[in-house]
Amino acid sequence: MRILFAAPAWAPSRAFGGPVVAAGELVRRLVGQGHEIDIVTTTILDLQRRPVARSHVALVDGASVHYLGTPLRYRWMGITPTLPVALERLQRPDVVHVFGFRDPVTTGTAAWCRVRGIPYVFEPLGMFHARLRKVALKRALDATLYRGVAHGAAAVVVASQREHDDVVAGGVPAERVHVRGNGFPEPLPAPAAGDLRSRFDIPAGAPLILYVGRIASGKGIEHLVAALHEIPEAHLVLAGPDDRHGVSADGERVHRVPMSEEPPQHLYPQADVFVLASAGESFGMVAAEAAAAGTPVIVSDRCGIAGFFEEGEALVVPYERAEIIAAIRRVLSDGELRAQLARGGPAAARRTSWDRVAATQEEIYRAVASRTAATNASTDGS
Repeated sequence: MRILFAAPAWAPSRAFGGPVVAAGELVRRLVGQGHEIDIVTTTILDLQRRPVARSHVALVDGASVHYLGTPLRYRWMGITPTLPVALERLQRPDVVHVFGFRDPVTTGTAAWCRVRGIPYVFEPLGMFHARLRKVALKRALDATLYRGVAHGAAAVVVASQREHDDVVAGGVPAERVHVRGNGFPEPLPAPAAGDLRSRFDIPAGAPLILYVGRIASGKGIEHLVAALHEIPEAHLVLAGPDDRHGVSADGERVHRVPMSEEPPQHLYPQADVFVLASAGESFGMVAAEAAAAGTPVIVSDRCGIAGFFEEGEALVVPYERAEIIAAIRRVLSDGELRAQLARGGPAAARRTSWDRVAATQEEIYRAVASRTAATNASTDGS
């Protein structure tokens, strides 16, 4: 099949968390199955650097990535004036995967598909339910400008049951919503000891709590900082870009690691516990990375990935500060529990592979394309 992806950002960008990682894993496997993949995206790398205003094409993981010149942007939303021209120049795809929501690239591509009669799969990446910033404005735009994106999709793909419920509550028929999930990275041997402790002068015996992701409101970072007041010997490492929105992450034993363009796999084995205490995640790819690395994982029950862990593979706790702190204290003080979670995380990764996820996605593409072909043949015949 010829498949077109549309996304607001693509590798090498890691500034926007797990979605870019998930997209790359999916595309690599689809290319490996012989599918021809084109991708249209912006030139945004992160919130600090100015995106490149000139378009270019690169081969990434076997897919042709069309980085469209992005002279203007608002946060992660890039304005790409050449999008209509780029879409028309591409060979007509069998199916399109709209990978994101409320940005010009995905909104424009979805509209182009509807006009051209090309079936598309919509993946909202946890953004379907309006929350955090400018909620009233988002709801108004969702009812007008963005309404056609979900309702015009041949199928909607979500990462978890939690996200499924949000989409169905938003008016999309349940039969069109597919819980595909995301894969876990392949468990690999732990890398050589890293430099976090020496870099930040953390004593060898001091517990090290790790968070990876955007430093932003809604991620539960304030609960991790609060945990330091109750566990005075612990240190907290926050690895990721500062979203500069509604969260204070300062403290004597709080250490910051800017996110590089490389995956943070080397960080996980250095931590005694990884915590994703988010108020809402469609999945939570960093928790999958930590689990696969054999680092004990704690996630809030508001993270979609919570439903993919079985007993003994991670601690799933309510999104309440006292519960989160108690779970951190329990893992740090119980060596037997830490060892169980260190074994359980890789077991979850082996069970939830990207190969299986890609096979599920491929089935969705084929069903969507065949339904559209049957409809077109029926129309031509009449």
